[in-house]
Amino acid sequence: MPTAYLEGYARAAGVDRALADRYVAATRIGDPEADALMAELQRHNPVDAQSWIARGIEGDPSALDDAPESVRAFFADIDATPPWVDRAGFLPGCRAFHRNSEMFVGAFVAAVLIEGFSTLISQSFSITGRIVDQGVRRLKQNNRQLVEIFLPGGLDRTGDGWKLSVRVRLVHARIRQLLAQDPEWDESAWGTPLSAAHMAYATASFSGLLLKRAAMLGVTLSDEERTSFMQVWRYSAHLMGVPHDLLFTSEDEALWLHRIGSTCEPPPTMESIILANGLINSAPLVAGFTEPKSRRALARKIYRISRAMIGDDLADQLNYPPMNTRGTLALLRLKNGAEQVLYRIAPSLGARRRASQFQTMLTVSLYGEQGASYRLPQHAHAEKDGLL
Repeated sequence: MPTAYLEGYARAAGVDRALADRYVAATRIGDPEADALMAELQRHNPVDAQSWIARGIEGDPSALDDAPESVRAFFADIDATPPWVDRAGFLPGCRAFHRNSEMFVGAFVAAVLIEGFSTLISQSFSITGRIVDQGVRRLKQNNRQLVEIFLPGGLDRTGDGWKLSVRVRLVHARIRQLLAQDPEWDESAWGTPLSAAHMAYATASFSGLLLKRAAMLGVTLSDEERTSFMQVWRYSAHLMGVPHDLLFTSEDEALWLHRIGSTCEPPPTMESIILANGLINSAPLVAGFTEPKSRRALARKIYRISRAMIGDDLADQLNYPPMNTRGTLALLRLKNGAEQVLYRIAPSLGARRRASQFQTMLTVSLYGEQGASYRLPQHAHAEKDGLL
């Protein structure tokens, strides 16, 4: 067991030993299939390797006739849709997300991502600099994946949600390969970079925890919509390489995994503090606020909402500025509830509002040629690698 997990594991094992055992065991595991693919690609010309990746994600098996058998096998395996996937069942979750996209993105940025970076996954992102130095770009990429997987058809084989999920898996495998060779990485303390445990924790957070945090902002969904929302994320998590024994099947399972994983994880490190605060201060730039005074005002508002959602204990550990959050979430819920009533009374206003929300989502997401690139990192440190 990585030494950083010893104390947390002892506490978690007192609650659910079986899951705690699986979680800490997974801190020593990456993604065996994707890691083997990266090892294979290292033996070939980088131009050929990059071409196989792009064609594998964009094309069909015939596009890889000149690729090694192991490369063809990887994409053939990921092309196979698990029997539990019900694509028609994704639609209620897609509609629910885009009906409430502003609140979902708010909960994602102000709480779920922050809580994710309070774990040791922060060590990977801090060493590479892919959040610290490129926070605006990375946040836009996260937003884009949210948009794409929740578009109808987004997780079809030809959909951008499918392609981006696989891209995330391969980029993580490449960074894992690079960090394993980096002297800054302390394997005995932290385990495997971007481990299977952290991938499972992240997708459980992006699904079950996101529903919980969005509800704190006033989002209400039917049981059918909640189940559908979780199934969208379950398939995306599968595509991102989350191992079967840590892949949630329901909202309750995702929340339980988040709870046990959070208990196993050590307290936030200095890297967590840097990433969390950097993320909040990047959010106004993503939203288009470039004037210093307006940026500071919006960042302070996000800090207040974030503290109200994640709680004072974690906020204090992350060195948030002190502030009174009493009534913060209640006012947001009241505002959101009043808007929903208004849109039911005046459907045309609701339609315009949804169109505006979708346009905003596109604005705060990374699109364009660079955003769709399948180029894999060549260096562990982002400043040596250029934009991804």
